[in-house]
Amino acid sequence: MLQSKLFTKTRREAPKDEVSQNAKLLIRAGFIHKELAGVYSYLPLGLRVLNKINKIIREEMNTIGGQEVSLTSLQNPELWKKTDRYDLDVAFNTELKNGGDLQLAWSHEEPMTNMMRDHISSYRDLPIMAYQFQTKFRNEERAKSGIMRGREFLMKDMYSFHSSQADLDVFYERATEAYLNIFRRVGLGDLTYVTFASGGAFSKYSHEFQTLSEAGEDMIYVSKSKKMAVNKEVYTVEVLKELDISKDELVEAKGVEVGNIFKLGTQYSVPLGLEYTDESGDKKPVIMGCYGIGLGRLMGTVVETSADEKGMVWPKEIAPFDIHLLAIGYKDDSVKQAVDSLTKKFEEKGLEVLVDDRDTSAGEKFADADLFGIPTRLVISPKTIEEEVIEMKDRKTGEVKKLSEIDLLAILS
Repeated sequence: MLQSKLFTKTRREAPKDEVSQNAKLLIRAGFIHKELAGVYSYLPLGLRVLNKINKIIREEMNTIGGQEVSLTSLQNPELWKKTDRYDLDVAFNTELKNGGDLQLAWSHEEPMTNMMRDHISSYRDLPIMAYQFQTKFRNEERAKSGIMRGREFLMKDMYSFHSSQADLDVFYERATEAYLNIFRRVGLGDLTYVTFASGGAFSKYSHEFQTLSEAGEDMIYVSKSKKMAVNKEVYTVEVLKELDISKDELVEAKGVEVGNIFKLGTQYSVPLGLEYTDESGDKKPVIMGCYGIGLGRLMGTVVETSADEKGMVWPKEIAPFDIHLLAIGYKDDSVKQAVDSLTKKFEEKGLEVLVDDRDTSAGEKFADADLFGIPTRLVISPKTIEEEVIEMKDRKTGEVKKLSEIDLLAILS
């Protein structure tokens, strides 16, 4: 892709109405656009990152047997009234002009449970694991953390349906491993801990996945040796005893909740009448679990934990492009020919390339490349052509090398 064709522009100054690092950098780089507090649109570069996160999550959910669906954002309030969750502060409820109420989806336990009444009747139908990528709406009071806490955001939510607690427990562990794989693949593996926490509006207890970051809103107590943590809200002697954790091995830290999973039991199946017939012919309530990840929050957390003073530093698997190729003097026929030839060779090898072909100074190109944070920066100029080399810089380490085209292709392939 030619950078001159991007309609987005970079900014030298951070927006004054933003306090979070992720929002400042993403807006400056032209990855997102702020509509209002807690509501952001994704521009071409930002959407590329979001779609790559989506791809990773989808792969991991499919691996553990998930089936993808897409439910509506407009929901029947009668379902939520049955579970006493219709009037929660987090919800956006609205009245229709011709009468009646609607709720904008802030979660999907009730609709998913109700839908499964048409598809679950026997123990032979279980287990079922259904997930979706869907826009959620939440009336957040603290919409000040950029895309890490939005009033409108994209979420992956999975719901599992089981005939026994034992079956749920087995799948719950598989889901935990899938989540850890996701965080590893997006570059947060070393910083993310399975965290015992409150279930909030969903259940009594849950497991959060907390990423260590000074931008975090949660205080957690971390056991690095056991690779787990406890949220301050449930930090009691009884909980520590249940988890077999000594108080002495815990370190206090700030964390960002990048995912959560819950054992729901029959909390929703009983009031909504979701039952199955067991092997003896008896009716029993279906046992449920749910598993959520906010894609924007995950993306914002990557920015918060990896950025430096020059800009963002994207992990390779979710970077908007694999290579940022800076053409110094693109109007020069020899430079254009070298850039176009190399780009074609990269693309034939499945690598995605952003070519900075703009008629701007080298300094501006270098500054924007650092701000964008694409893993590998290459430079082709009249000087490098004369020397028969291509300059390569690793965005994360800052290491610069001058390589022949043959060696460069071998390394990047």
